[in-house]
Amino acid sequence: MADEQKAVWLNYLSATTVIIALCATLATFKGGGYGTKALLTQSKASDQWAFFQSKGIKQYLYEIQKENLEMELQQSKDAAGSEIIKQRIDGYDQKIKKYLAEKDAISKEAKVLEAQRDECKLHQDRFGLAVIFLQISILLSSITALLKKKPIWYASMVLGIIGLFYFLDGFWVFY
Repeated sequence: MADEQKAVWLNYLSATTVIIALCATLATFKGGGYGTKALLTQSKASDQWAFFQSKGIKQYLYEIQKENLEMELQQSKDAAGSEIIKQRIDGYDQKIKKYLAEKDAISKEAKVLEAQRDECKLHQDRFGLAVIFLQISILLSSITALLKKKPIWYASMVLGIIGLFYFLDGFWVFY
């Protein structure tokens, strides 16, 4: 009779271990997926910031040209030449404004990508914690199966529940 009762709780031990192992596997895959997405998004954000820098360099070159023309205009005594210089200054002003607007759009896109990267990292971290607790729970379940000691199984279940919390938290980020 005692053997039958042991067999019943050992069945529960096996079932909970399988469920925890399944969640650990899923958490590993989901965490890896979020990690990959975070890495790719970071790469895209870095590309955007490099693009932002190149626009800034071009803008700066036009600003230097504009300043040179403004100094030339101050020294110019030729009215016809002054008009040409003013037109070039206006053209440079337009290009400077264009680069400022482009930089603003690029900056916004880079910040959106960085926010996406941060969100992915948050999910990845939660799934990582889930894997840790679930793996320890599986380890303790294995020890329980060998030693047939219920208190170890209870400790395993506590860690498994914590792991399941982080597993669910990986999807929805509760806090």
